[in-house]
Amino acid sequence: LIKTADIIDAFSEFGQVKNLHMNPDRKTGFVKGYALVEYGSKTQAQDAINALHGTELLGKTVSVDWAFVKPVAASGSPGTKPHHRRR
Repeated sequence: LIKTADIIDAFSEFGQVKNLHMNPDRKTGFVKGYALVEYGSKTQAQDAINALHGTELLGKTVSVDWAFVKPVAASGSPGTKPHHRRR
C-alpha cells in the first residue's frame, strides 16, 4: 500500500513538495500507479527527475518525467467551434 508520506519522503530530498496528487481508482480505492508531484521551482523538479528516474521506490521501478496541462485551443483552431455574435 503506497502512502502519501512515502512519496513525499522520496521527493522532498530535492526541495519542498508544493503539491502531491495521487489518483485513486474509483472501484478499489487504491492508487492507480502514478502520482503528480509539484515543486516550487523548475530546478528542484529537474533534480528529482535526474535522480529518481529509473530507480526503485517501494519495490517498483519508477519513471519520473515532466507533466504539463494541455494548452487551451485558440479560437479557429482545429476541433473548436467559432463563436458568433448576434447582430
